[in-house]
Amino acid sequence: MIHFHEADIQKRPFQPKNKLNLKMKMIALIGLLILAIVLVIGIFLSTFITETLETQLGKQALSVAESVALNPDIALAFETDNPAAIIQPLVSPIQQSTDAEFIVVGNRDEIRYSHPNPEQIGKKMVGEDNERALFYGDSYVSEATGSLGNSLRAKVPIYSGNDIIGVVSVGFLADDIQTLIGDYTHELWLMLVIIATVAIGVAIAIATYIKRKLYGLEPEEISRLLFQKETILQSTHEGIIAVDDKGHITLLNHMAQQLLFGSEKNMDELIGKPIRQVLPTSDLPEILETHKSRFDKEQLYGSHAVYVNSGPIYYEDTLVGAVSTFRNKTEIDRLTKELSHVKQYANALRAQTHEFSNKLYTISGLVHLNKKQDVLDFIRMEHDIQQEWIQQVIDKVTDPLISGILLGKLNQASEQQVQLVIDPDSRLKAPLPEQQSRALVTAIGNLIDNALDAVKKLPIENRRIALYFTDVGDDIVLEIDDSGPGIPKGQEQYLFEVGVSSKAGTDHGYGLSTTKQLIDLAGGELLAEESELGGACFVVSLPKKEIGL
Repeated sequence: MIHFHEADIQKRPFQPKNKLNLKMKMIALIGLLILAIVLVIGIFLSTFITETLETQLGKQALSVAESVALNPDIALAFETDNPAAIIQPLVSPIQQSTDAEFIVVGNRDEIRYSHPNPEQIGKKMVGEDNERALFYGDSYVSEATGSLGNSLRAKVPIYSGNDIIGVVSVGFLADDIQTLIGDYTHELWLMLVIIATVAIGVAIAIATYIKRKLYGLEPEEISRLLFQKETILQSTHEGIIAVDDKGHITLLNHMAQQLLFGSEKNMDELIGKPIRQVLPTSDLPEILETHKSRFDKEQLYGSHAVYVNSGPIYYEDTLVGAVSTFRNKTEIDRLTKELSHVKQYANALRAQTHEFSNKLYTISGLVHLNKKQDVLDFIRMEHDIQQEWIQQVIDKVTDPLISGILLGKLNQASEQQVQLVIDPDSRLKAPLPEQQSRALVTAIGNLIDNALDAVKKLPIENRRIALYFTDVGDDIVLEIDDSGPGIPKGQEQYLFEVGVSSKAGTDHGYGLSTTKQLIDLAGGELLAEESELGGACFVVSLPKKEIGL
């Protein structure tokens, strides 16, 4: 048995509410994450764009320089007296069409034969980065400061045969490159800011949705409610098993484990397993298929007889699973037995009270009529009857509970004008244990009530009930006969089932089934047969040896 103590629950601290609720926390955290991601991506792309543009412009400059260096007219111009007059007109259109900042052609002495500024023609090239092209024949891209400023430029040697006769320098100014890079990065950061803004808006929507799905609860409140739910679930006196829409176990409390499996299986091992595998006789798979509930179905699991209630679980009109609850049948039977005893005693007292009231009214009427002798005779007659009943019961029965129920039923039968006769040979002297005493009290009460109902529609002279009991020998035997219509044909095999009754209405069919259960628990037997009086005869047999008498 699982015990939950109030002190243990109170030890769990109730955390105070933070200044930021769950929604604001989610927005802040997701927003910070988005901003961090955007910042990292922005820095990476800015660097990538800068390097890519510089590489592409360098390749473009190198390509233009190679096309100029391979122009045969350029090489031939070096052999003339005024190479600049030929080379400058050839280079200027190429510079304009390629958007290069400058295209400079120089000889081995680095004397310019072309330049965007004609005044610089004939002067020495600036930058001191021509050595690799002029002396080693390399084609390359470098960054240096020339006459027009800092620039990214390509250097390509000019050949005449196998000899290097000059160099071509094609460049783009660094300021123009940075301006171009700035335009690209500006667009990039603008797009990233828009993406971040949209992402934060989506984060707000997600946080609002999650908050709504959590019914506005904070994490601390959810934690407390989960603990309370688990405590209630495990402390309830009924077994509970729930499955999802696939038939896999999602919930199982300790009482269900004890009722269904005992200590054979661990509760945690059962979670997630198919219910058909764990409990082949469970109604839950059928509940998932039919969507219909079942109530008070009696089943046997191990040594426990239980009543099972099963029903589907819906969420927003969608089937999400099913649940079964298990109630220990023994406990319910015990409560039923207690209620049956109370009802029987109440009926007996009511019958005695009603009968006594009628007799008082009779005595009162005789007194008003001044019939004193008749009053005395009536009182003496009733006294003799009561004494006869009491003496008869006391002489024949030792158990006070059985004596009490017999006296009550004698008065009840007298009130209903039914002749209830106890066989003169009846006796029940042996001391009875509690279980057997309660079983007999229930049997006498329910069986005589059924007999009274069976004969009440007959003429008064035909209303007869005979009662016989004995403890002679190894068995306690109780026999009740009535002169009623008997057991309806076709109901013999269903007579002791719950809900089976020949009476109209829905509140019948429990007396015989309860009596049968109690007699069975006491190790006895309840039989029904045809009575010698013409109606039904019920026989109760309890073996004394099995109860230690």
